[in-house]
Amino acid sequence: MIKMVPPQRPEGRGLLNGKTILITAAAGTGIGFAIAERAVDEGAQVMISDIHEQRLLTAAEKLSKKSGKTILNKLCNVTKEDQVKALVDSAVKKMGHVDILVNNAGLGGTANIVEMTDEQWYAVIETSLTGTFRMMRAMLKHMTARKHGVIVNNASVLGWRAQSGQAHYAASKAGVMALTRCAAVEVARSGIRINAVAPSLAMHEFLNKVTSEELLLKLKSREAFGRAAETWEIANVVAFLASDYSTYMTGEVISVSSQRA
Repeated sequence: MIKMVPPQRPEGRGLLNGKTILITAAAGTGIGFAIAERAVDEGAQVMISDIHEQRLLTAAEKLSKKSGKTILNKLCNVTKEDQVKALVDSAVKKMGHVDILVNNAGLGGTANIVEMTDEQWYAVIETSLTGTFRMMRAMLKHMTARKHGVIVNNASVLGWRAQSGQAHYAASKAGVMALTRCAAVEVARSGIRINAVAPSLAMHEFLNKVTSEELLLKLKSREAFGRAAETWEIANVVAFLASDYSTYMTGEVISVSSQRA
């Protein structure tokens, strides 16, 4: 019988030694912070961004204490082109170059289509899809000049699967998947790889606040392991895609999920 408790979080193996990485939406307790923590464990020089100043500074301090290194950070709202450009310019200036970009910024919400307002629709699309596009556009100008780089986008299994009340979020994540594939083809000859992860259910503090216990239990019951993923389990796959262990992968979307078919 499969145990419902998560396994132990693995130690770092130096997968990203000598690499520089920029991660969006990395404050708080979610997947972004877990990715930053994994990047630190794997030996990367890390810069994080977020829209929430105090949470960003707190996250940088936690990572700095753990690693003994300075964790660069900068506020950025990915729906604002000037802030996106400033973030990429700052990352390149402070780290010398950016080897890896992780696009984690996204926005969710619940509303049935007949009740969904234009504002609700556009807010999710603007952050989750257009924000990812803006970050990629700005960073690819830097990476193509170097003819080197890796981008990992955060999608969702809802880009493939249906769930009531999630039309805007699902559409945005399906868009991220398509964007990933098209961009990967465009820049492959420039030595750049672009892939995406598609988590199903990753448990963290914010999710608990915005999702009812009834729905969480229902979603967990669909998972083969009978539990949600830990955020670090998603981060592990991101680290693999960012590392030299995935050099022949581009335009792929990896489902980080145990959901039954």
